[in-house]
Amino acid sequence: MTDKKETAPTRASEYRTATKLVRGGTKRSQFNETSEAIFMNSGFVYDSAEQAAGRFKGENDGYIYSRYANPTLSMFEERMILLEEGAEAARATASGMAAVNGALMSQLKAGDHVVAPKALFGSCLYIIETILPRFGIEVTLIDGTDIDQWKKAITEKTACVFFETPSNPALEIMDIGAISELAHKVGAKVVVDNVFATPVLQHPIALGADIVVYSATKHIDGQGRCLGGIVLGSEEFVEDTLAPYLKHTGPALSPFNAWNLLKGLETLELRVEKQCDNAEKIAAFLSGHPAIKRVLYPGSDTHPHYALAKRQMSRGGSLIAFEVAGNQDDAFSILNRLSLVDISNNLGDAKSLITHPTTTTHSSVDEATKQELGITESMLRLSVGLEDVDDLIEDLGYALSRQNA
Repeated sequence: MTDKKETAPTRASEYRTATKLVRGGTKRSQFNETSEAIFMNSGFVYDSAEQAAGRFKGENDGYIYSRYANPTLSMFEERMILLEEGAEAARATASGMAAVNGALMSQLKAGDHVVAPKALFGSCLYIIETILPRFGIEVTLIDGTDIDQWKKAITEKTACVFFETPSNPALEIMDIGAISELAHKVGAKVVVDNVFATPVLQHPIALGADIVVYSATKHIDGQGRCLGGIVLGSEEFVEDTLAPYLKHTGPALSPFNAWNLLKGLETLELRVEKQCDNAEKIAAFLSGHPAIKRVLYPGSDTHPHYALAKRQMSRGGSLIAFEVAGNQDDAFSILNRLSLVDISNNLGDAKSLITHPTTTTHSSVDEATKQELGITESMLRLSVGLEDVDDLIEDLGYALSRQNA
């Protein structure tokens, strides 16, 4: 028994993923609670005026104000650092879009250049295409799957590149290593939105990226309870660049939401693996259905970027994009016949959710760009949940079989 204890891991970073997800970052108060405590307070008190002055100068450790940092948020951040291979530090935010905004705006200034794919979530595209140019930041949008376009677009002026992989909603796969190598040649930072892959299936920093962002609202919570986001990267970037920006602009995560996210992390690996199991079976079912025109799933060898997805991701994920035979009315008819799968623009939930991207998540994207990206009026995006896969297939099968009835 003694020998076993002496050889067991003594640091949280040495534990395996499932253990990190349950135990990582936990700080117990003087009451020794089993579940993490929720510190809902906005402020903190000091033992003396000297201690308060020293804390504001950074001369002693401790909390000042929950807009800056909070014990419950710190536990969530530390657990995410343990999960995200290569990350040294992290800051939680009020939403995924606050994380994207913070990761970009904290490091950019007038005169900088940013390169990004056209294949982005609608709100991300709005930041890149509309907000950044207002501040004198030049933007180049490209086909992110074409490495030659990255080579041409990245210049000595490029300060940052940003991309999603898999992309929303058409599940395009970007080559993290190759893009990072090109960006680093000119000193540009690489920011990857890893929300579709989750930290269970893909580790962008280990593949060459500098910064990873998540909408923790999605798989990390995984149960539709709250909003949240997080940015992870090097200690230098997070502490010197990101933290001051977030501190003074205020996109602070609620401690209650941070607690929900901690609870979500405990089951993240279990949920994602089950969702992948279900997604693989559903993708195979859809691929053989006469009412389906095209199926896009990174875990299927019919996906145009399957080889790259297999290299970067351990599994294909929980998202499936597919086009139905017909037009928007046909897509709507299928959605309206579903009884188990819910119509919702959210994703990563325990419940299976489906949306029509061109009229919801990407409704603000111009028609020409949508057509270029293959976001057609007959495309649907399915986020596969934890239900019995046979029930899901029966529900989808009924909706599709009635299409031509």
